[in-house]
Amino acid sequence: MILFPEGRPTKRQSFEEYRASGGYESAPEKFSPQTILEEVTESGLRGRGGAGFPVGKKWEIARTTPTTPRYVVCNAGEDEPGSFKDRVLLEHHPHLVLEGTILAARAIEADSAYFYINETYADCVSRMTEAIAEATAAGYLRSLKVSIHRAPTVYVAGEDSAALEVLEGKAAKPRQKPPYPATAGLFGKPTAVNNVETLANIPLILRNGASWFRRYGTAESPGTMIFCLGDEMNSPGAYEFPFGTPLRQLYDAGGGLKNGKTLKAILPGGPSCAFLTSDQLDTPLDPESCKRAGTTLGCGVMRFYSEDTCMVVETLRIAQFFARESCGQCPACRMETSMLATMLERINEGKGNPALFDQFQKILDFNRGKGFCALINMPGPPITSALRLFRDEFEEHARTGTCRYALPARADV
Repeated sequence: MILFPEGRPTKRQSFEEYRASGGYESAPEKFSPQTILEEVTESGLRGRGGAGFPVGKKWEIARTTPTTPRYVVCNAGEDEPGSFKDRVLLEHHPHLVLEGTILAARAIEADSAYFYINETYADCVSRMTEAIAEATAAGYLRSLKVSIHRAPTVYVAGEDSAALEVLEGKAAKPRQKPPYPATAGLFGKPTAVNNVETLANIPLILRNGASWFRRYGTAESPGTMIFCLGDEMNSPGAYEFPFGTPLRQLYDAGGGLKNGKTLKAILPGGPSCAFLTSDQLDTPLDPESCKRAGTTLGCGVMRFYSEDTCMVVETLRIAQFFARESCGQCPACRMETSMLATMLERINEGKGNPALFDQFQKILDFNRGKGFCALINMPGPPITSALRLFRDEFEEHARTGTCRYALPARADV
């Protein structure tokens, strides 16, 4: 099941190569909707987009909601800083993702499927357009209608309900929930929204069986996950490992930090998770273990920070990112993200005072859950963990406006 050995994706797989490897064996009508649902449920597959919701349960809700038509959306709106696995999968394994989408549509008895692809991913759009044409000519789509739509490059556009708004021709703004897309999604109808990596697992589960899938990972989190390592590593790339793999193994696979620098901190799940320190490298990479360590796995974007990183500057950049990416629809989110960034700017510039440090948690607690989507909660874990783990740097900045690590920051969050 390892798609990306040593961080390097396999070559771009053609239609003929995919079929020769067993592709589309599950596409003919030998699997009923109930059989697909039972196999996916038994596999324990959870969504790979960050929330980790059981896929079989989501599909069962969509299928049993007594409203038609039903829809499937492959969410490739990927705009998470540092994430590129959707792009790699669509470019190198388009038929794997397409077959997974076909099976999802059959499972919930959907008439139409939509590929919602980041508008900057022109190559992905081209590859999926070609794959859809090839599968259609071979008769694999049957009566399923499949179309491709461009996703705007704003962070909240990747949220599932915001994606539905864009597909309906509206602005990329999340909906208030409930209702959830599985019961009232696209055009108010039951909709299964799954990300690219999730759907890429489906043909392999149907082809090899749920028990095969459960041989990888942990009892609570079966299977594998693709992790993205950035340019701070000696060997950046997309790496696939079973859940439960020690973080140290991924770090070593990436060749460690460039220039032989010592590791200081880790963000194991993108900008919305809590920081870990270098002495937590043996943390297993699965949602449950990460939760026990005080953080989350998110969608698998790994960022490693070297010993000479100013954590005040990095935390400020994360807060500014969320303030910039708030869609402004929810007043509490718009005000909170802006306020948190402003408070960190004051500390960074040496204008903070001891009382300011106590305000962060109060603001986060007061606004928790008051937005239509999770963005209102996202700045909290990186800010509070940085303040706890690197307090001396924040206090030094508050006093002097600088610290021993105040070097130029990276170009992204």
